[in-house]
Amino acid sequence: MSAAQHTEATAYPTLAQTFWPQGTARPALRNAALAIGGTVLLWLSAKIQVPLQPVPITMQTLVVLVLGVAYGWRLGAATMALYLLEGAVGLPVFAGGWSEGGGFHLLYGATAGYLFGFVVAAGVCGRLAERGWDRSVLGSAAAMVIGNLIIYAMGLAWLAGQIGLASAIKYGLMPFLLGDALKVALGTCALPAVWKGLSRR
Repeated sequence: MSAAQHTEATAYPTLAQTFWPQGTARPALRNAALAIGGTVLLWLSAKIQVPLQPVPITMQTLVVLVLGVAYGWRLGAATMALYLLEGAVGLPVFAGGWSEGGGFHLLYGATAGYLFGFVVAAGVCGRLAERGWDRSVLGSAAAMVIGNLIIYAMGLAWLAGQIGLASAIKYGLMPFLLGDALKVALGTCALPAVWKGLSRR
């Protein structure tokens, strides 16, 4: 057995693999269905918002982190990339009104760093879940905090280049800290509870 096969064989199964094993359907169709379903959740979460400028408060970060953990790193990152592609071609999936939030220009606007941070954060959270971090409260909290920090780092780095570091921190970080802490707490409690419920079955 190669090193890659050994790693794959000993990885913890994700929630998606547990609820919908890959052997029950063609892998491509299964993954496509999960990815599209994930982008629908992201679209809906983007519309639950407090419309601040230049960066609105939405429920997206919670969905990004939970999907990353639930899907694993490959499917999690691919789902985020599909979401960005949907927005780039004009579908109104990003923050804004129900008919707003689409267009390639948004991938280099004020929120671009956060959007691309979704891809990296989902991938990292998914990899940590494949190592079993989502099985415990402490591990889930750590994985989601790391994912959130990645989104912050990429979002603020891009935003600082447009409006300066002080303004980026003021408008792109401070308004989000309390809400994101609550989102992390929610995900931290939910993920181990799901696994505990599955173990009882």
